Amino acid sequence: MSDVLPAAHVDFLLAAAVAAPSMHNTQPWRFRVDGHVIDVCLDGSRTLPAEDPTGRAMRIAAGAATFNLRCAAESLGYSTWFGLAPYPEDEPDLLARVVLEPSDTRDDELCSLADQIPHRHTDRNPSGTTPLTEDVKVSLLQAAYAEGAQLTWLGEPEIRAVRDMMLDTDLREISDWHRSAERARWVGGARPAEGVPSSALGPRSAGYPGATRDLGARPLDKLRTASAFEEHLDLAVLSTDYDEPRDQVAAGAALERVLLVAARVDVSASFLNQILEYDDLRRKVQLLTQHSGHADMIIRFTRTHAGTGTSRRPLADFRDQ
Repeated sequence: MSDVLPAAHVDFLLAAAVAAPSMHNTQPWRFRVDGHVIDVCLDGSRTLPAEDPTGRAMRIAAGAATFNLRCAAESLGYSTWFGLAPYPEDEPDLLARVVLEPSDTRDDELCSLADQIPHRHTDRNPSGTTPLTEDVKVSLLQAAYAEGAQLTWLGEPEIRAVRDMMLDTDLREISDWHRSAERARWVGGARPAEGVPSSALGPRSAGYPGATRDLGARPLDKLRTASAFEEHLDLAVLSTDYDEPRDQVAAGAALERVLLVAARVDVSASFLNQILEYDDLRRKVQLLTQHSGHADMIIRFTRTHAGTGTSRRPLADFRDQ
């Protein structure tokens, strides 16, 4: 076995990792490659201090990138061992360490999910009238459980409560110019390498509150076409038992496994996480699940529409030399 990974393999692995979702597509990752070890680290220059002051969303994004890396490694014939947030006191920005070793056996499930990485994208369009089947819901629940998280499907009373909390969130944000300014920095316009372009915002909701998070922060984006969204949402909460950094990274891995399993059956997702940016509302969301733990994501699932993901920066930008 060579002491270093082939350069083409490193590029393939990192391209898969950075295809993961991140809040406002900030892409808050850096990677250290040392032989057969790849470290996933936070990029502190790409924080969201107003909307994500604790860095929880960044750690979730790092977990999603780590899961993609594991899938890509399996597809190349490597088995992986990994530790999440292995040194929280000494190296808080090191969120995952992945060790790769050539292997004659393959994890067929991870290889299958690796094929879905290019197809996964956030979908903020209205869904069709056909709800998800119970089989699909169970498969997504199992995907979260495989990474140590819980996915709880919400019933109509709980969904109404979430909509009420969306209203509460909007009222809190009216006079919070720090949040609106931060969002405008990352959302709207062409966005060829980072952030969320206007083309990915989807239509405005003709009703209020909407079924998706309206990220429009610029005047023209606030005036984009309105559409009617589905009346009955397929909405779920992703949560973990604890809320330490490693738990948040694990939540990100669970999120990405769920999203890739969904992509395999032509289901995509968008997120209502503005509610979780407020600690008191986050606790209320977790209560809706009737389980102990900590809510990490509120996910709306839809039948996939044709579209492409948001752009990514060049791979060289993510490497620690």
